[in-house]
Amino acid sequence: MTLKAHVVFATITGNNEDVADIVTEGLEDLGAEVTQTEISQTDAQDFEDADICVVCAYTYNEGHLPEEGLDFFDDLGDLDLSNKVFGVAGSGDIFYEEFFNTSVDDFINQFKKTNATQGFEGVKINLEPDEDDIEKLDEFASSLVDTYKKING
Repeated sequence: MTLKAHVVFATITGNNEDVADIVTEGLEDLGAEVTQTEISQTDAQDFEDADICVVCAYTYNEGHLPEEGLDFFDDLGDLDLSNKVFGVAGSGDIFYEEFFNTSVDDFINQFKKTNATQGFEGVKINLEPDEDDIEKLDEFASSLVDTYKKING
């Protein structure tokens, strides 16, 4: 059985699409079949068809979720994603200090309502991903796959 993953991203600058690309590539390298979509073109229910669910989103201004992802965010909290693994990563700008990448935390909390298992800590990247970030995102992808295998034998 092929492991299915769905990576959803929201981006303004392109940095979060880069993050999503790195995660997608990492999951594919581990044998997963990956769907990658932009958040405004995605229904949260699409996660019901995946084993691993990933969101890569930016934080707008002072801690706001991406406006184009608000419906997705709300719908996500209503899903039952038992036996699925989730991960959240995001690129932001440390200029915003205490609001730096708060949408990563918001999406983690929303996923926790779905009974899905968190496969790795939230990954927060400053601006575009550098070599260290790419390594962290590869570790992120690997941990998501390992966690899925652990809980689903």
